[in-house]
Amino acid sequence: MTRKYVDCRDIPSESNCTLKISGEEDEVMRTAVQHAVAVHGHTDNPELRKGVREGMKDDTEFLPGPGSFVQLIDFQTDHIDDIQTMTREWANEIGTERTAQWTIASADHDRPGHYVAIVAFPNREAALANSANPATEKMAMRLQELTKGEPSYRNLDVATMVRY
Repeated sequence: MTRKYVDCRDIPSESNCTLKISGEEDEVMRTAVQHAVAVHGHTDNPELRKGVREGMKDDTEFLPGPGSFVQLIDFQTDHIDDIQTMTREWANEIGTERTAQWTIASADHDRPGHYVAIVAFPNREAALANSANPATEKMAMRLQELTKGEPSYRNLDVATMVRY
């Protein structure tokens, strides 16, 4: 799921608030409404919630920069829905010990059933800690069961990152 954010700097206010709230959409909604009521004096009503939802943007500030670490997992499967479910279950199981910052599962447009997952970490050490976690080991074993052949892994140190 794409992280979302709202930023008070995007909405002029007398308080010149600079708070940015980022997270899953429901977390951002809940926290932004509480903040708007407590700090900006708004009333919690459908109009406020509509405005918060319309003000949400995809959070791209978590893109990996130099020094970060990215793992590519290349695999073939007929069970992508099961893999997505497994990934959510893994996130719940690993909980606060998770060091992966985000994952993108992309379908190969030219080769049906072929996918590449991109997993970003703050650094290589964080990736190693994530891989050593029993929840991750369990997920890797389950991934092998759901794929055709062995998934291949590429471990990459991020050298540069350019935003457009």
